[in-house]
Amino acid sequence: MLERTIKIGGASGYWGDANHATGQLLAGAKLDYLVYDYLAEITMSILARAKAKNPDGGYATDFITGAMLPNISEIAKQGVKVISNAGGLNPKACAAALQVIIDKHGLNLKVAVVEGDDLLTRKDDITGSKITDMFSGAACPAPDKTLSINAYLGAFPIARALAAGADIVITGRCVDSAVTLGACIHEFGWGASEFDKLAGGSLAGHLLECGVQATGGNFTDWKDIDDISNLGYPIADISADGTCVISKPKDTSGLVSRATVGEQMLYEIGDPQNYMLPDVICDFSKVTLEELSENKVRVSGAKGWSAPTTYKTCMTYLDGFRGGSYATFYGAAATKKAQSFHAAVLKRSREIFRSMKLADFGETSIEILGAGSQFGENNESNEVVLKTAVKHQDIRGVGIFLKQLAGLGLAAAPGISGFTGVRAKPSPVVRLFSYLSDKTDIQVEVDGEVIVFGDMPNISGKTMAIRKTATKHVPPAANAEVMTEIPLVKLAWARSGDKGDMANIGVLARRTEFMPYIWAALDVQKIGTVFTHFMAEDSTISRYYLPGTDAMNITITNILGGGGMASLRNDSQGKGYAQILLTTQISIPNSLLEDL
Repeated sequence: MLERTIKIGGASGYWGDANHATGQLLAGAKLDYLVYDYLAEITMSILARAKAKNPDGGYATDFITGAMLPNISEIAKQGVKVISNAGGLNPKACAAALQVIIDKHGLNLKVAVVEGDDLLTRKDDITGSKITDMFSGAACPAPDKTLSINAYLGAFPIARALAAGADIVITGRCVDSAVTLGACIHEFGWGASEFDKLAGGSLAGHLLECGVQATGGNFTDWKDIDDISNLGYPIADISADGTCVISKPKDTSGLVSRATVGEQMLYEIGDPQNYMLPDVICDFSKVTLEELSENKVRVSGAKGWSAPTTYKTCMTYLDGFRGGSYATFYGAAATKKAQSFHAAVLKRSREIFRSMKLADFGETSIEILGAGSQFGENNESNEVVLKTAVKHQDIRGVGIFLKQLAGLGLAAAPGISGFTGVRAKPSPVVRLFSYLSDKTDIQVEVDGEVIVFGDMPNISGKTMAIRKTATKHVPPAANAEVMTEIPLVKLAWARSGDKGDMANIGVLARRTEFMPYIWAALDVQKIGTVFTHFMAEDSTISRYYLPGTDAMNITITNILGGGGMASLRNDSQGKGYAQILLTTQISIPNSLLEDL
């Protein structure tokens, strides 16, 4: 008798993902579920501003217009259930917009809403409770600056909605993997103390949550991907024991392999032995990735520990204004031309500040792309892009700077140019403040029904397990008389991302025997040297070993200039940091150079 599985397609990795994903997954994949992830810290701040302008806004409109509207009839015909966090800050409005489409098509689909994550109405009590940021220790911002406050809910409320007969579940802020785990809990009847299964379902959700990043998108060996315009979106066949097989639709491009799945597994996690989610604490350190056949990878070995009694909660708040733009320079000494222009714009702006009795810039940024700025270099080049940006507590200060960028164009060195269009405008600096909320302080609602957490087994003391510390032992690199230095990219795949102002870089060895040498070379000192131009004085570097996948994860705090919409960086989310690290030279024995 074949073991029962459920088939889930990951149709969105962020707000703005390609709209063709839903149709692609429905065309022959025979799915049980479609799941959509739209939310990130940046997205929440955008939605907060949208809802402030329009009480009926504040949700991811792409879900309605791009995913549901063209495909709702086929979804109903195939009997595919849908779970999405597109509700953002206004899940009821999102559900109402979807119901209009369902009614127009004459369909009988039940839409359920999961709420309770939005705590903005309690901002005065929360900001007055002396909480501090869980990463930086910073004091809580003032309530008049607060844009949003959202607890990251888990999967059990989603499962409750499905059990009540929902065909489509729309949530507010939940952890990204919960949309997948909720389906697993419902279909397999997993209890809150079945930690390994919950961890496996969460890992499956983590592999689906970023769309084509698991099937060849943003892949280190990008040249092996033949057509990025037709990448297949990921599918997870999940078993009742929590293991899964990742694949993609037929007749699509891309690649599902140990490398592509492994890169996504490592993406944006911290300590892989202590990956905290609302429903379970996960240990991915001994996960194994087995290539079953072409474009099919079996994922197993996730371990779980009892759920925390708190929700991670994120507040976004205003902290002044920012603005910036790009300009190109070419010809002899283009790098110096860009530097000269940047300095002149700042000088002229400050002269105006003094005449208006305005304070100085809070922060300025210059990055000369093409001259090595992302690698901490400042090379002379004959063709560069100047990225210049500033912060100021007064919107007028940013406006003055942007005006000077245009006004000094004819005074610049020759060779200044750029794509013409709408001039840049000042925008708010939106910062992230993260803290922990006790679960019992959060009132979760499923389609209007309040869930009392005393009745929810996932935080009952009876389900608690003692988390054991897994080994961090790394096999020692053998001594060899003849060693050769080669770039890390020859030995490993890597991907990087962000969590607030922290960057993570996952490094996956191409062969088991490479890992000891990679670990030995990429010590804290070496990593610090590579990224010193991005790091702050209080940045900290941590390394974690994953023996199951011959991989390591690196985290660096306070390295993104505030991260997200608070940063002036060209790469405010550390997406290219892995590419920087992959150029690092690693010493390995000559005996391992074969086939490289």
